[in-house]
Amino acid sequence: EYCVIGAGPGGLQMAYFLEKAARDYLVFEKGYGAGTFYEKYPIHRKLISINKVFTGKTNKEFNFRHDWNSLISHDESLVIPKYSQDFFPPADTLVQYLNDFATKLNLKIQYNSTMHDVMKREDKLFQMWDQHDNVYTCKYVIIATGIAKPNDIKFPGSELTVGYEDLTTAIEPYEGKNVWILGRGNSAYETAQHILGVTNFIAMMAKGRNRLAWATHYVGDLRAVNNDLLDNYQLKSLDGLFEGLLFNLMIKKIDGRSLGDVTVLNLKRSNLTGRIYTLEPGSDRDTIPGGKHLKRFETDPTRRGFDHVIRCLGFKFDDSVFHPSIKLRKSGKLTSTGKYPYISPMYESLDVPHLFFAGTNTHSLDHRKSAGGFIHGYRYTVRTLHRILEWRNHGVQWPAVKFNNPLDLLPNILKRINEASDIYQMFSEICDVIIYDENKISSKYLAGFPCSLVSLLPVVSGHEVKGPVMVLVMEYGKNFSGVGKDVFSENRAAGDPREGHRASLLHPVLYFYKELFTPSDYVKKHRQWILPVPDTLVSLIEEFTTKFDAERTHVLMIRRFIEDSLGVDTRHWFADQCLKISLTTSNIPLGCQQ
Repeated sequence: EYCVIGAGPGGLQMAYFLEKAARDYLVFEKGYGAGTFYEKYPIHRKLISINKVFTGKTNKEFNFRHDWNSLISHDESLVIPKYSQDFFPPADTLVQYLNDFATKLNLKIQYNSTMHDVMKREDKLFQMWDQHDNVYTCKYVIIATGIAKPNDIKFPGSELTVGYEDLTTAIEPYEGKNVWILGRGNSAYETAQHILGVTNFIAMMAKGRNRLAWATHYVGDLRAVNNDLLDNYQLKSLDGLFEGLLFNLMIKKIDGRSLGDVTVLNLKRSNLTGRIYTLEPGSDRDTIPGGKHLKRFETDPTRRGFDHVIRCLGFKFDDSVFHPSIKLRKSGKLTSTGKYPYISPMYESLDVPHLFFAGTNTHSLDHRKSAGGFIHGYRYTVRTLHRILEWRNHGVQWPAVKFNNPLDLLPNILKRINEASDIYQMFSEICDVIIYDENKISSKYLAGFPCSLVSLLPVVSGHEVKGPVMVLVMEYGKNFSGVGKDVFSENRAAGDPREGHRASLLHPVLYFYKELFTPSDYVKKHRQWILPVPDTLVSLIEEFTTKFDAERTHVLMIRRFIEDSLGVDTRHWFADQCLKISLTTSNIPLGCQQ
C-alpha cells in the first residue's frame, strides 16, 4: 500500500510509524544500508546538530529538546546520547545509529534497490522499477530521498573549480595556498574551518551578507561552530569575505539564459603563475599580473589569484527518480528550479495526488522559519504526515486527550509548555490545539498539530469542532529575529509578566477563538502572525532555562487567561467554602461542582 523511497532519517521515521500501525509498506534504499548520505556528508565528518547529554533532567521528552539527532521510537536505547557524548557527534556515529534503528525495530527495508521511472497509471496506482527491472506497484508513494543533489552551476572557467561533493579531508593540498570559496552556507564555512590553519588566505564570496543562526534563530544559517573565518576577517588575519557575482551568475542560470551569451564570472589559469584569476567577460582585461588591467581590478579581492577555487553552493531535490510523465514543480518564485518540491501543507505533491514527501524535502513549508529541514524538526513533521494519512486512509482520528473540565486542563498545558519537544523544536509551525464543547467545559487536547492546518481541523484530524478553540504555540518575538538584528542588546529579555507581548526569546503564546477561524482567515493573516488575530491572547515572558512554571509569572497568567476566555472560575475551593457558596448563591464555581 505504501512505498517509501529512501532509508535516511526521514524514511526510517516514516517506516517506524507505518510499522507500529501495522500498515502494508516497503522502504526502498539504493545503498547497502541506512543513512548512506551521512557516510559521505558532511565531508569533514563533524555534525553541527546538538547532542546535549546532560540537561539536569531525566524526562525523556524534555531531553529530546536538546537531542537533535535521534528519531522517535519506543526503544529508549535508540537515542544518540547512548552512542556518543560529543556535543557535535561524528557523522559515522549517526550512520551506526540509523542502521541500528532499522535493524532493532525490524523495519521493512529493501536495500540495494535503485528505483526509477516512478509513474502513475490510469488506474491511479503508482508503478516503478528497480535496477534489475523488477516492477513494483503501490497505492501511495512517499519520497524521503532528502536534498542530496549538489547545485552544479556552470560558467566559463567552472572546470577550474572543485565542488564540495568532491572534496576530501586532506589538508596538505591547501598548505601555503590561496583559496577562493564560492558560497557562504554551512558547507562553505565547514570547508574553511577545516583548512584555514594551513592556507595563505581564504576569500569567500556569495550573493549576500552572512546569515548568522544566533540572529535569525534558524539552525540552517551559519552556526558558530564553523565561523572562525569571521574572527580572522574582523581581526585582520588575512581571510575575508566579499559580495557579488554569484547572485548574478545564479540568476542567469535560473532564467535559462545561455552562459555563452551572458557571462558574469570568467575564470582563467595563468601559465606564468599557475594560479586562477578573474577575467572580464568579452574582454582581454583580467587580474593576471602583467595583464591588461581595468582600474576596478586594482582593488579587486580576487587580484591575488587563487590556487584552488571551491564551489560550496548547496544542494537541491533530485527528481530523476520520476518517469517523464510526472512533472513536478519546485517551491519558490521560480517553480522550475527551486530547491524543494512544491507541496501542500499536508506534505502532498500539488501536481500528483497520493504522492507524498517526508523528511528534509518538505522544508519548503517552513524554510528559514523553523527546523523542518533537520532531524530534530522533521521527526515531528513525519509523524504529522503519518497521522494525516491514518485519518485520511484508515479512519484513525488524531490522538487526543479528553478533559472533563478546565481545572484538569491547566496541568496538561503546563506539562506541554515545559516538556514537549515537538512544539519546542518546530516552533511557530506545530501547535497544540484544544477543542472545547459548546458549554466551554469539557475539551479535547490535540498535541503536535500543524499550525497551518488548524482551520481545517475536522478534515485533517477527524474531530468535530462545535465550540471555542484554544491554540498553544511556541514563538520568538515578532521583530526579534533577522539578519543583522542585535539579539544581545541589554533590553533583549522582558522581565515583567505584564510585558509578555515584548518577549523576544522562545516563549509560549496562547490564542483563543470563540469559533474556529476559516482557511480564508488564515490566508489573509499578517505574514508575521502565526495564526489569525484571536479573540483573546496571552504571551508569557521568556525564561532562558525554558522552565515556564513560576507561580505568578506563568501559572497564574495561564489560569486567568483560561478564566477570561471561557468565562469560568477555575479556582480550587475547600469543602466549607463550597458549602457557604452553595447556601448563598446559585452560581456554583467548577471547583465546587467537582
